[in-house]
Amino acid sequence: MSSASKDVEGNRMARRVRRYAEVGAGVGSVAARMAGSYLLGQGGREGKHATQLRIALEGLKGPLVKVAQMLATIPEALPEEFTTELAKLQSNAPPMGWPFVRRRMNMELGPDWQASFTSFDRDAAAAASLGQVRRARSLGGEELACKLQYPDMESAVEADLTQFKLILGIYRRIDGSVETDLIAEEVGARLREELDYAREARHMTLFRNALAPFEKIAIPRVHQDLCTKRLLTMEWLEGAHVLSMVKAPLEVRNIIVRTIFRAWWVPFSQYGIIHGDPHLGNYTVRPDDLGLNLLDFGCIRTFPASFVKSVIELYRALLEKDRARMAAAYESWGFDNLSPELIDALNIWAEFIYGPMLEDRVRSVADGVRPGDYGRAQVMEVQHRLRELGPVRLPREFVFLERAAIGLGAVFLHLSAELNFYDLFQETIADFDVARLHARQSALLHKAGVPLPA
Repeated sequence: MSSASKDVEGNRMARRVRRYAEVGAGVGSVAARMAGSYLLGQGGREGKHATQLRIALEGLKGPLVKVAQMLATIPEALPEEFTTELAKLQSNAPPMGWPFVRRRMNMELGPDWQASFTSFDRDAAAAASLGQVRRARSLGGEELACKLQYPDMESAVEADLTQFKLILGIYRRIDGSVETDLIAEEVGARLREELDYAREARHMTLFRNALAPFEKIAIPRVHQDLCTKRLLTMEWLEGAHVLSMVKAPLEVRNIIVRTIFRAWWVPFSQYGIIHGDPHLGNYTVRPDDLGLNLLDFGCIRTFPASFVKSVIELYRALLEKDRARMAAAYESWGFDNLSPELIDALNIWAEFIYGPMLEDRVRSVADGVRPGDYGRAQVMEVQHRLRELGPVRLPREFVFLERAAIGLGAVFLHLSAELNFYDLFQETIADFDVARLHARQSALLHKAGVPLPA
């Protein structure tokens, strides 16, 4: 190893050690209190510990906040007290002033980087836990969005994931209803992928091709000549925040939700890919034609055709109330040691997720439920059942499918849409065939330079 390489590796390790110390001072102390209460048999303190953890996380900046937000939308990952508190977290983005941005852009595009733009905003247009977006204008006059990653994110992610595993491990000892090792692996894998902006650029191409037949759905074009692993430059799409449409006429809200439904379910049912983070901030609406802009492709999951088949099989089993078919679907997902009681517990959640699509009528996605409470009652009931039946090991693929379903339902609730979701889903899966999906998926992924799922 050259001396320069050793210096880079040494700096990386030093930054990681500093991050361990920073995170450990807050989160580690909460984890220690959780473990102490457990060892001393002091139950009933989950609410207090959950609040302490949320307060500790609010003082941090970076990926651990994003991990916590992910956990808050994965139903079985943590007890209700923790998901309630973590759902209150907002991304606490570190500052990145103009002198710092100039240095970062110099590292990504070289010292003459400004010559690639006719303008480049000094202030951030948007900020999140892993990076910031700045508006710019290309030499050809096109409006651009430049997503620039904060420095040292790889070191921060690895340090934060270690603390994340610690918290899940302690919870596993306290609760015991759900095995958390695969949850930790899946969240870690997706978060590491989000650091690779070149991968995100390929995913944008993937979705642009998959959704090309739908004129109402727009995905930003990538400017490859202005991209690196830590800089993603794309077309700026104008649009209004989804929440600005909540008081629009029902017909307008229904059009928006129908488009969002197709934007999520068509890629999954026809190509085996999902947008794993369908929350309000990742959609904007074009007021002129009510078209949908789909944004942020850092969290994308690709599934084998066999897994997609099992998702549709479970839907059809629930529709026909065929328990043998339900059990076969769960087994093909990766659940093992299925008993009639475990199937009943899993069905509570499945019937909730599939519920709007099981009834052939116009309805809301969940009658009388607030967006923030979407799925909460069902999660509590499932967790109670699993404590009696557990431990249950959730398949890795299950983790982000659940998360996405919760996010999607919450968006629909915010807009108070009333649609025949049964008809929409039947339309989406009408020509489903495993061999056809595999062929479509292979061609689509190959064209975008994305590897096939294992």
